Amino acid sequence: MTTEQTLVLVKPDGVQRGLAGKIISRLESTGLKIVGMKLMQISDELAATHYGEHKGKPFYEGLVGFITSSPVIAICLEGPDAISTTRKIMGATNPADSAPGTIRGDYGVDMGRNLIHGSANEDDAVREVSLFFSDAELLSYKRATEPWIVE
Repeated sequence: MTTEQTLVLVKPDGVQRGLAGKIISRLESTGLKIVGMKLMQISDELAATHYGEHKGKPFYEGLVGFITSSPVIAICLEGPDAISTTRKIMGATNPADSAPGTIRGDYGVDMGRNLIHGSANEDDAVREVSLFFSDAELLSYKRATEPWIVE
C-alpha cells in the first residue's frame, strides 16, 4: 500500500441535491483523510484545463457547461491507495452499472449527472490536485485514529 493523494469533486448535482454530506461521509468512512476541502465555483478556464483531454469530443461542451453550472466541493484525500479506494467507493461512471453500496449506485441515475469526480490514476491525481489546491491549502496532520486504520 502506498500513501497517495487524490482529487474528488462533489459535482454540481451532488451539491444541488443536498448529497454533499453523505458523499463526504462515505469517503471519510474508508479511513482516507481530508487534507484539503473547499466550496468553489469552477471557472470556464479551470474547467477547460481540467477536461483538456476531452477537447474536441462531442461531449466536451456539455462537461464544461455542467461543471461550471453551480458550486462544487473540491476535496483532496490522502491515505494508502487513496486513488483506487476512492474509485471503488464512487462506483462505475455510469450509475446504471454501479453496484449498490457505491455512491453512484445508491444516489446516481444518469451518466451525465453522476455526482462525483475522482482522479483516475496517479498522474491525473498529481495534476488535478495541483489545479484545485495550492500547497498552502493542503494540510499535513496526524489523526488519533490512524493506528486503528493503517497497520
